[in-house]
Amino acid sequence: MKKMVTALVALGLAATAAGCDAQARKETASEQKAQQAGPPAPAKVAQSCQVQGRAPKIGIVTINLQALFFNQINTGAKMVASKAGAQVQVVNGNDDSTTQANAIDDLVANKYDAIIVDAVDTEGIKPAVRRAHKAGVPVVAVDATVKDPAVSTQVGTANAEGGKQLAEHLLKISGGKGDIGVVGALNSTIQLERQKGFTDAVTGGGMKIKSVVDGRNIQENAQTAAENLLTGNPSLPYAYATGEPALVGLAAAVNSQQRTKNIKVVGWDLSSQAVDGLRAGWIVGVVQQNTYQFGYEAMNAAIDLACGRKPARDIPVPTQIVTPQNVQDYLYYLGK
Repeated sequence: MKKMVTALVALGLAATAAGCDAQARKETASEQKAQQAGPPAPAKVAQSCQVQGRAPKIGIVTINLQALFFNQINTGAKMVASKAGAQVQVVNGNDDSTTQANAIDDLVANKYDAIIVDAVDTEGIKPAVRRAHKAGVPVVAVDATVKDPAVSTQVGTANAEGGKQLAEHLLKISGGKGDIGVVGALNSTIQLERQKGFTDAVTGGGMKIKSVVDGRNIQENAQTAAENLLTGNPSLPYAYATGEPALVGLAAAVNSQQRTKNIKVVGWDLSSQAVDGLRAGWIVGVVQQNTYQFGYEAMNAAIDLACGRKPARDIPVPTQIVTPQNVQDYLYYLGK
């Protein structure tokens, strides 16, 4: 009888394990399908033209080629350019304003018809943008807001408002109580705006910013900064990351210090690390910008400008809050 009971228990456990494996395989297949499906196609494609007997030449000056965020903007822009028949050159800014300025000057010298730039430093890039404008080459600013008459079109989101939106999400979770550590990028105008919008809202709601560390928008630096933040604040209940490298670095630090059971994290921009944290429940909210739409809108505007048409001066792109409950709907953001 004992042997029979043992055998039945073993069979039951095997069936349960098989069921779990089947469910895991089903979930993995579903996630792979969602990723492979990719983003929604552009709703519109600008009509191309001939510029001096050739297709328009559009230059893209990005912040870096490390983050999924910037790669997805490039991918969206290339999708539109391919459909319109425009030529594209992507230049890596390497997180450096001088490199970006030199890239703009080079694109102008090589007779590109329009330039898209995601600025590291929105003030520092202005002289180069003005030189391009003076040379007759229109500039589209994407993501980072460059407030200057030389910018023909601005495509982006309200970063301070996104920070506020995420703060309101955290306030509901925390009940307005608790300290927050921030992993920021103090060299990034965009992320400083996100930090301020978030900070103003959470402190107004009763929470406190305990400490701010600088990851400089570089994943390795962000992880080191986050490790220091967590080591110096062993009972910190909440943390906020202002960009993708900051959130990836913070996620690595939380895992390495085995803090997933006693900290809740919010941040910006999906990555595989962020999705893992959302599934596990210790990342509770991520602001996801519609990166592909940034690329679609920026390239459409650039083609219009190259062809002598006037797109809207400001083109807003909405944000979304990804949570553990809806993360499945946004898995296509894990692809470049």
